[in-house]
Amino acid sequence: MGKKNEEQLRGMNKLPAKKWIAASLAGVLWIMPVLGSEGLPQWASGPASVAQAASSLNVTKLGEEVITSGAIMMKYKFTTVRSGKTATGLADVIRVDLNNPYVSLDVMTGKGGKLTTRQSTGGMAAETGAVAAVNGDYFNTGGEGAPIGGQVSGGVVVSTPSQLNGMYAFAVTKDRKPVIDQYSFEGLLTAEDGAQFPLAGINKGAYSPEDGSSTYSHANAAYIYTDAWTALERPKNSSTTPTEVLVENDIITQISADKALSMAVPKGAYILRTHGLGAQFVKNHLAVGQKLSSAYTLKSKSTQQELDPASLQMMIGGHTILVNDGKATSFSRSTSSIGGFRARTALGYSQSGQYVYVVAVEDNANSAGMSLTELQNFMANIGVWKGMNLDGGGSTTMVDRPLAETSATLTFNTEYGTEQRSVVNGLGVYTSAPKGEVKGIKISGSTVLLIGQKATYSLKGYDTYYNPIDVASGNPSWTASNGSVTVNGGEATAVKAGTATIKAASGTASASTEVTVLGGENLSSLTVGTATAPLTPGASVSVPVTALAKNGASLTVPPASLKWELIGFKGSVQDGKLTVDSVDPGVTTGYAIARYDGFSTAVVLSAAAATPWENFENVSYPIAFTSNVNSVTGTAGVAAGSAEKAGSKVLSLSYDMTAGSGKMYAYAQLNGTSGKNIPAAATSMSLDVMGDMSLNWLRAEVVDGSGKISYIDLAKVIDWNGWKSLNIDLSGSGIKFPAALKRLYVVNVEEGQDERAKTGTVAFDNISFVMPSLSSEAGLPKGTAAMSIGSKSITVNGAKKAIDVAPIVKDASTYVPIKVVLDAFGGSAAWDKNTKKIMVLRGAKALDLTVNKKEFVLNGKRQTAEVAPLILQGRTLVPLRLVSEQLGLTVKWEQKTKTVTIES
Repeated sequence: MGKKNEEQLRGMNKLPAKKWIAASLAGVLWIMPVLGSEGLPQWASGPASVAQAASSLNVTKLGEEVITSGAIMMKYKFTTVRSGKTATGLADVIRVDLNNPYVSLDVMTGKGGKLTTRQSTGGMAAETGAVAAVNGDYFNTGGEGAPIGGQVSGGVVVSTPSQLNGMYAFAVTKDRKPVIDQYSFEGLLTAEDGAQFPLAGINKGAYSPEDGSSTYSHANAAYIYTDAWTALERPKNSSTTPTEVLVENDIITQISADKALSMAVPKGAYILRTHGLGAQFVKNHLAVGQKLSSAYTLKSKSTQQELDPASLQMMIGGHTILVNDGKATSFSRSTSSIGGFRARTALGYSQSGQYVYVVAVEDNANSAGMSLTELQNFMANIGVWKGMNLDGGGSTTMVDRPLAETSATLTFNTEYGTEQRSVVNGLGVYTSAPKGEVKGIKISGSTVLLIGQKATYSLKGYDTYYNPIDVASGNPSWTASNGSVTVNGGEATAVKAGTATIKAASGTASASTEVTVLGGENLSSLTVGTATAPLTPGASVSVPVTALAKNGASLTVPPASLKWELIGFKGSVQDGKLTVDSVDPGVTTGYAIARYDGFSTAVVLSAAAATPWENFENVSYPIAFTSNVNSVTGTAGVAAGSAEKAGSKVLSLSYDMTAGSGKMYAYAQLNGTSGKNIPAAATSMSLDVMGDMSLNWLRAEVVDGSGKISYIDLAKVIDWNGWKSLNIDLSGSGIKFPAALKRLYVVNVEEGQDERAKTGTVAFDNISFVMPSLSSEAGLPKGTAAMSIGSKSITVNGAKKAIDVAPIVKDASTYVPIKVVLDAFGGSAAWDKNTKKIMVLRGAKALDLTVNKKEFVLNGKRQTAEVAPLILQGRTLVPLRLVSEQLGLTVKWEQKTKTVTIES
């Protein structure tokens, strides 16, 4: 078992415990109660469509793998119907067998087992030696970093529950029985002279109670803070001025009237933090050198029974109950602030009490998330008898230790990719099994490769308790099937697309693993790190290429896996670096086309480089703050920069959304309603942004000449403080240039709103655009061309010319030879008779088409059209509208004359 420092835990609280009952809570940014339309808490807003969701949710178990003796990982796929459309997703469930003496559950807390420190789920698992873990309780993202609910670890109380209704907690007793219930806290302080005063709680952040006792949790109250609380504020944002008392070994050693003690809590001691009536109790009845005792209890709100925390192995807080008696049940409190289809984390147990189910629902490229109603029915489907939810959304994180491996790794991508949010606590799975005999071996290494990629594989073993064990390496023999992969001494090389089985044998033991080598057909995009480059002799740029598979996997393409074709210049690509030696006469735009197994992307070379667009030093146009919600306030304007921007000017945007609701925007609006002009087609945008760690969404709004609005995601989550440089690919944005940048803004979306800060300040500086079209498209012909169906002629800028093939209409689409379009508007096309592919190059566009396939590739991104190129009477014809519009041209159709007009 990952060793936890039990002496340290017990030192957190040496108070004379009377009787306890488990109480915990989960919440992110839960300071105020969720209010209904009449301002009253909606504690019983049950799921409106439980029956409907239950009938439409289809759950399939994909497989399972042992993590350790007593804990297995199970993977599920679910499908459901949402608004008439089918949605699919994935859920990962760790089932813990409480009848197994070697496996246990415990709460992981921040860094070093302390509150107010915060750490990722994976970080806490690594620190404590957990073999699997999920994120835990809800917390106030603007607070110090303490759970909203109660927490018990190893029988030691770390934090007490807040006075909030409908909040459930999960606990396991030391005789290994699971419990889910609601709990309240009662405590009493007793002075040496016999005077008594209520104790409100232990190690709590500030919040607004729901019992009507006070406006703020810490007003007229007394709280205890143990050495588990590392922050110097106890707590911050409490709206109260404290009188604090240091108690060591039950003796008062310091009293600080009307101000906080300027110290952390010493080990084994505690600080009594009081205000109002509590401070009056200190003034009237406590003195340095006197004794101070306390007693407290937790009670079940459903049974009024008391529970001694010493009888608990652990307890962690949650939110609403989800499942009771094996069925979806009414929510115990409002779920409006945590609604929508999000990543989810939940806990439950079986009817017998033998199994605990640790549930995590994915919300990423492979999974559509779940609503709470869907989560209820999923849990009931897999055997949960009673269950509750934990913190979800961006906090949802699960790690587990794969069989034969030595540490836990991320089970699936979070809502923010591989990034893990820092949280206040988590639930860990631990093993105390002794070392067993070798039970099996497995091959460890990558299961997905790209052609040309090399990977190293090793043999790892696991014992009779499914824990990792060293195995004698000896001299294992390695083989691979079907020719997709070759292997030599544990090093494999991917040769061609397909699935291969790699086998290893050592003595009488053997193992095998399947390795998929991705081909071009398996990719959704190829992205070059440098999409544009200077067309200048001697220029050299790095051109790393990343492949995105259709299954969401992102891989770096080995340079040896790419075939490069250089058009318009002489040069080379060596070890991922493109070098221009010379430029062909008369060429203003060159192309470096990279192909991976037939899938192409391109670097466009021109005289263009990053063009400075705005540094806010000499702004002559108005900048204003606006919002979609009247109650959202803020400021926007040019201001002096901070930190590394000191001495320069920046665009500063401050916002306050605390009085608003729903989806809220805070705009910095440039130049009134017209915005600032972007003169030419931009393939990328770069800017410096000062983040505020608000976890909000950062966007830009661009409008073209026709009034069409395009939105640019600058950052899906503002998860940094200070200045950071951002680079945004605009090549697939669909923006029609020239255009104008109208707004830079912060979004606080409604779903998961409790996770994000509603106040903050961001700033912008040094906005630049790469506009290769300024030179790469400068020489392209402009004007108008017209063709009629069945006529072998084209009129270009008023001049009529003959063409060898007339346009035709097939399945309501107009087809022409691509040469007709390119002759009129510039560009080139190349035909590969072996692959039946057409590569079209025009300006900053590289378009790959395949005969009889609706899929096409534009600048390295796979897309789908309604029609496909075809071969008719020995001629290759392309869909006119598809090709023209992808190349930046406009197509108009006149039904009466059956005339097609193309404009550039």
